[in-house]
Amino acid sequence: MSRRDLLCDTAIQILAVEGGRGLTHRAIDREAGVPIGTTKNYFPTRESILEACAARMTSLHRTAVDRLRETTPADISATDVAELYPALLRRAVADDPTQMLAMVELYLEAVRRPGVRAALSGMVLANAEAGAALQQAAGLPSTVRDTGLLDAYFLGVAISLLALPVETLETVGLDDPYALGIGVFSATVPSPTEAPAERRPAESR
Repeated sequence: MSRRDLLCDTAIQILAVEGGRGLTHRAIDREAGVPIGTTKNYFPTRESILEACAARMTSLHRTAVDRLRETTPADISATDVAELYPALLRRAVADDPTQMLAMVELYLEAVRRPGVRAALSGMVLANAEAGAALQQAAGLPSTVRDTGLLDAYFLGVAISLLALPVETLETVGLDDPYALGIGVFSATVPSPTEAPAERRPAESR
């Protein structure tokens, strides 16, 4: 791993654990085990750190999707793809919430920082494009609009699962991660027989 990637990964971990306020050059140096001033040399400003985090998360996501596509059987079905989303939700919330928590922090920072907004925009577009390509490989007529909406739904559900107590999740019907994963997929992904022209009026609303 390069020194730059090490610093980015450390910054993402700090964002997830400490939030935006805990993200400083010294904190990254300390957690990464590098000499004080190293992070400043690579990323002179705090905004440049946040932009680099978004770029790193984009790269990691692309790598994961590319690996998934390379190992995807040629006869993968839409049902197979749908089953990925409960697994992704479980991993994002229960197994290792680092990436999801860091992404939430990036969204908050992007509200006030144009540079972070641009970097986050690139991450969202890249993720949606990768998702559309994966779904198209399964014979689904998915577009970037479809997968962009899917990612937004997924993010909202994941935040709720991370932030709310179990009692509240049960009351509002968010206590079944498997059903939620299938649900966000079904709500946004067109059926294999649905032609793009048939969906154009809905998309233009």
